Amino acid sequence: EGATTTKTRLHIQGRLVGPRIDRDRIAAATSANVGLFLESLREFGPDAIVVADHGKGAITRELMSAMGFRTFAEMVGQSDLLDRDRAIGHWKVRGLDFENLFHKPEAPAGVAIHHCERQDHGLDKVLDNKLIAAARTALDTKKLVKAEFGIANRDRAVGAMLSGRIARKYGHAGLADDTIWLTFKGIAGQSFGAWAAKGLTLELVGEGNDYVGKGLSGAKLIVRPDPKSGVVPEESMIVGNTVLYGAISGEAYLRGIAGERFAVRNSGAVAVVEGTGDHGCEYMTGGVVVVLGATGRNFAAGMSGGIAYVLDEDGTFESRCNMAMVDLEPVAAEEEVMRRLANQGGDLQSHGLVDVMSNMTAKDAERLHALITRHAHYTNSAKAQMILADWPTWQAKFRKVMPVEYRRALAEMTKHQAADQTGFDVIEIGVPAKAKGRAKAKASG
Repeated sequence: EGATTTKTRLHIQGRLVGPRIDRDRIAAATSANVGLFLESLREFGPDAIVVADHGKGAITRELMSAMGFRTFAEMVGQSDLLDRDRAIGHWKVRGLDFENLFHKPEAPAGVAIHHCERQDHGLDKVLDNKLIAAARTALDTKKLVKAEFGIANRDRAVGAMLSGRIARKYGHAGLADDTIWLTFKGIAGQSFGAWAAKGLTLELVGEGNDYVGKGLSGAKLIVRPDPKSGVVPEESMIVGNTVLYGAISGEAYLRGIAGERFAVRNSGAVAVVEGTGDHGCEYMTGGVVVVLGATGRNFAAGMSGGIAYVLDEDGTFESRCNMAMVDLEPVAAEEEVMRRLANQGGDLQSHGLVDVMSNMTAKDAERLHALITRHAHYTNSAKAQMILADWPTWQAKFRKVMPVEYRRALAEMTKHQAADQTGFDVIEIGVPAKAKGRAKAKASG
């Protein structure tokens, strides 16, 4: 029917597209092929999938040939062949102008309109190459490495490539804490410490940008202002928006205020910051956040897990907290904890994160004190030192943000573990009772 010489239009239908002139024939053939395929699948098993794929390939080649194309690359950018009538005619798009969207620009002779050459991303020039070279000893032998670098806002996702090398060799377990300690001076670009792996400590003396610690995966991040800057940290921004987005583990100690959506979608990282913008801890599902200052509005919106401790100096925090899924609780004084803390004398090693993260329904005072102590140690925070120096007074001003369902789930897990004598309940919360009983019987037998 002259399909190779007459412009043939395609349909935007979210599936394999075909020439308009063959629509009915192809629909019928497709229906028949589906029935044949299902029948073959029942009779021949997985081998039928291979046959079906060959069949789809043959149909695709037929359609491309009808339109005058030999390769998929040749079809890229041919917007003039799209059948726009059915899409534009839909009542939902009345009043919308798609001319610019479907416009096909004129390309000079010899200029490709599809991907045909590798793009140079300049990865050979990024700062991480220097980090990898400096950390070579640690990567090969696990020996401690310390190094210092300058940094500028053009240096983005610093630490990501080095973390890739750590993960490639040691997996998610990474290296021992602080095996690689890198200090940077300057203003970091976006995503400083993104996906940083365990064993890596990134210390930034200056300021961070947006997305600091995005996807943090076990590393420790320390951000503090340059002492020569003259800024008052607890009153100044130190990092941008969306810090610790999607973090899964690790620590972050930030001496200053963070922007909006701090720790959004955090699922396991521990962080201490001296103030946040709007929407802090949004959609958080795990981890611990300590805020040593004021927050913006809508704190804890959609927060279903993890906990936060917020310093509520003027008693107004509740008005800025989204109470739809959380409760606010006081941080109760613990006399035994106070005696133990006094005997420890501020020894950082006694505040292991394993102990800090255990039993999220209790040990609040101990957990909070431990994290503020670490914050003071790593950032030299004057605010943290002031709180620790008069702990009973300041402790009473903190509010614990506790997701309601998270508390219920923890209580249920604790009850199951207390009643269980085999250890199975530790890993089988949610497993049907019959299946659990069979597993226990098998273990005892």
